[in-house]
Amino acid sequence: MTTYTLPLEGYIRLKHILGDNDANIPPLIPISNSSWWAGIKSGKYPQPVKLGPRTTAWRMSDIRQYLENPENFGGPI
Repeated sequence: MTTYTLPLEGYIRLKHILGDNDANIPPLIPISNSSWWAGIKSGKYPQPVKLGPRTTAWRMSDIRQYLENPENFGGPI
């Protein structure tokens, strides 16, 4: 089994948040892709950052803040 260590800072892609079975990456937030995007639209989850025309990521600081205190974003996991 492969373990994945989160970066302390920088950006993180969706597969590292929701998990990726093919890459042996466990989910940080165990929800579906559609639930994640609906939660972003409603303000429940951190907003993404566009790094390029086809590249979306999240600030690691926002994800860590969400995991530490989900109520700041509008509700628990």
